[in-house]
Amino acid sequence: MNEAEAGEARRHEVAGRRSAAPSEQSGTVNEAGAGEQPVGDADVAVAGRSSAAPSEQSGTVNEAGAGEQPVGDADVAVAGRRSAAPSERSGTVNNPAAGTGLAGLELSDPALAARVSSGLVHVEQQLACELHSEFSFVAEAATHLMTAGGKRFRPLFTMVAAGVGPRPDSEDVLTAAAVVELVHLATLYHDDVMDEADIRRGTKSANARWDNSVAILAGDFLFARASRLVASLGPDAVRIIADTFAELVTGQIRETVGPQPGQDPVEHHLAVLNEKTASLIDTSARYGGMFSGATDDQVAALRRYGRALGVAFQVSDDIIDIASVDSGKTPGTDLREGVRTLPMLYTLADPAADPQLVALLAGPIEDDASIDRAVALLRNSPGLDRARETLDDYAGRARAELAVLPPSPAVDALDTLTGYVVDRTR
Repeated sequence: MNEAEAGEARRHEVAGRRSAAPSEQSGTVNEAGAGEQPVGDADVAVAGRSSAAPSEQSGTVNEAGAGEQPVGDADVAVAGRRSAAPSERSGTVNNPAAGTGLAGLELSDPALAARVSSGLVHVEQQLACELHSEFSFVAEAATHLMTAGGKRFRPLFTMVAAGVGPRPDSEDVLTAAAVVELVHLATLYHDDVMDEADIRRGTKSANARWDNSVAILAGDFLFARASRLVASLGPDAVRIIADTFAELVTGQIRETVGPQPGQDPVEHHLAVLNEKTASLIDTSARYGGMFSGATDDQVAALRRYGRALGVAFQVSDDIIDIASVDSGKTPGTDLREGVRTLPMLYTLADPAADPQLVALLAGPIEDDASIDRAVALLRNSPGLDRARETLDDYAGRARAELAVLPPSPAVDALDTLTGYVVDRTR
């Protein structure tokens, strides 16, 4: 059997399992028709997704080499508090079919909105199918965060990027969209262990509901399922996701050890964001382009767009933590958690910065009054202005890549996303 035949066999297997995979308590996951949601118990159904919880943050992953499975251990499970997807910390799941998108993606074209809407239903079915296990506890733990909500940014981004190619409705695009979401979900389990987080998507984190071992192993199970699913897309797709794993873990290690002697802290911070956040956005865009039949040049442009956008989103989160009063995020959250964001780093590097602010940022801030004072000073600091300039620079890089792509509703949607990442900080 050649590679194409093997992939086709795998797709038929997945299609069959979508209509037959048992849920843990309620029988089967029925294949949803046009506009229908998959049915079944809450452990496998996604009926609650429209109430996506705030304050979701993403992490990074265990490094998996060729043919290796991620290793589950609290000391090596790699997760970073701040590799959250584009604005995944707050917001709700909008209905793409209603003409709006998600996290700034405006899906105003009816055909694009319909394709993405039906594609998201397909992805939900595939996620439920892939996370089924004959051992009911494994399925319960592995679907815990999937059923808790989330904006499904990466699958959505993959499907919109696929609009650049001539076959945006390819089955492989949908499979790739499910792969990147499985990887993302897996990182959340390890992330919460590393952060000792109790809440994720408005519900108990897996480590709080069970324990660290269960959370780590559940994350590893998702990585295993992602590895199995991506194999149906061929060796190039496997290599790409393996390289992404390696880059994600490199970013986490880079953040853990901190800047090296003589290294610019700002440069170090941006490198972490590029690896921890932007790498999986790059891969999402890359999969969307390559599996929709886009040209090599178009796929390369989509990748560069994803890279720039991923960093821009994280920088915008850095700014919102200081500047926003209506984002739903408590100002100074990063200060409270001891995380130095870009406005802080620019301030600490500025010889002319306010000495009071520098003194506050130099050490742990433990009382609310000091945090409020630091936030007030940062809001009027040159460091915040420089962070905004950096955001504008990355947004400009992203738009420059869109400019080389042929006009299409998908490119228009990606352009609205670029605008949103800047506008949300103003």
